[in-house]
This record gives sequence, structure tokens and C-alpha cells, in this order.
Amino acid sequence: MKVELLPALTDNYMYLIIDDETKEAAIVDPVQPQKVVETVKKRGVKLTTVLTTHHHWDHAGGNEKLVKLEPGLKVCGGDDRIGALTHKVTHLSTLQVGSLSVKCLSTPCHTSGHICYFVTKPGSSEPPAVFTGDTLFVAGCGKFYEGTADEMYRALIEILGRLPPDTRVYCGHEYTINNLKFARHVEPSNAAVQEKLAWAKEKYSIGEPTVPSTIAEELTYNPFMRVREKTVQQHAGETDPVTTMRAIRKEKDHFKVPRD
Repeated sequence: MKVELLPALTDNYMYLIIDDETKEAAIVDPVQPQKVVETVKKRGVKLTTVLTTHHHWDHAGGNEKLVKLEPGLKVCGGDDRIGALTHKVTHLSTLQVGSLSVKCLSTPCHTSGHICYFVTKPGSSEPPAVFTGDTLFVAGCGKFYEGTADEMYRALIEILGRLPPDTRVYCGHEYTINNLKFARHVEPSNAAVQEKLAWAKEKYSIGEPTVPSTIAEELTYNPFMRVREKTVQQHAGETDPVTTMRAIRKEKDHFKVPRD
């Protein structure tokens, strides 16, 4: 399995997932269709599938144009508001991209129909990958536009948090530095946060992406995946993980990011 990051708009990522064995490919959130078509051609692969995480325009807004440029694509998503949708998927639906297996994980909250895509190469030792759209970011999570803290808790802790620890996390935006500055505010003495922030600033300074992370890493520095930790609960003034999730998301929504 090869994953190619395609930066889009100002801070979005599209992802081209290539099955090395069959040269079949899928694209995640192709908001800039022309760029996708050019990359597919350059790589000499056959694009068969669109994996749409959610209906927001900066993720699904290129679907209609892409299917005009590449007729016959299977367009997957969990929400009828997604343009050019051909395959409505639900929690634990599975599909194939060549020899790759794609499992759909329903993670409603940012939007009610949000889907994350968990991709594995059966029989291979390479780590799996999960494409998390705007549910899970490096060191952060999406805003609760259409859902509740309960739903985000289930998405991050009970669904994504239980994936294999070495699962690579490919999220929808490059928000890492700001997320880590908030994480530092929540847990000032967390060494994993400090190290990741220094690393992310270095990456950013040389124009390189900070994705992917891994599920194991996220559990060490992402406050939204650490809502069961005493340090995070104490910061929030709560003793329950779900109310802690609600409190820190509300705080993050109004957080003034320091300029360091």
C-alpha cells in the first residue's frame, strides 16, 4: 500500500491510496480534481474509487467534477449530502481497492454522516492506515458541528482508539502546530506534547507535512484522546471523560493560539 499526500486549498490534504500489486487506486476527499487526475496519470495507476469522509465542500466539493473527468468511479460516503455519491456506506461496510481492504467506520459528530476509512493489506506486515477527515487530527479533533461530546468520545476512544497502535493516521487538515499548542495548554508538563511540537515546527519550517501520526502517538499527546487521563480531567475541572471532552472542545473553540 502506498499513500501519496496531495496538499489542497490552504491546509487540506487529499490522499491517493495505491495498491502496488494491482495498480488500482482510491482518492480520499478529492477537492482539487485536476490535481488528482494529473497525479493518477503520472503514477500510471487506475483510479476506481472515491472515499469521501464528509459532505463539507472542502472535502466533497470536487466529486462532481472528478466523475466528469473520470467517468465510472465508485463514489463512497456516509451522507446523502455528498455530491456524485454512488455507494452509501455505513459502519463496518467493507470494500476493495485492488487487493486492499477498506473498512468504513462511522464517526458522527463533526457531521452526522462522517466516515473514517481503515485500510489494510491482508497478509502483509505493513501497518494499516486510517483516513480520518475532520474527526481526528494530529493532536486534535473536529468541531462538534452536528453532534455531541458523547459521539466524539465514542469516535475517538471506542472506535479509532481501539485500532492497532501502529495504524498510521492521515487526517484532513494541517492543523498540527496549533493543536499541539492547545495540548500544551491542557497538559503543560506532558513531555510527549513538547517533543511533538518542536518536531512539528521543524517540519513546518522546511515545508514538510506533519502527517501521518499513529494511533499510539495520538494517545500520548492528543488531549481529546486523553480525556480519561487525570491530568486532562483536572485541567477541565471534571471527573468524567465525556464531560471532559465537552469542556476541552468548548475551550479549544475559543482558544487564542500563542505566537511562539
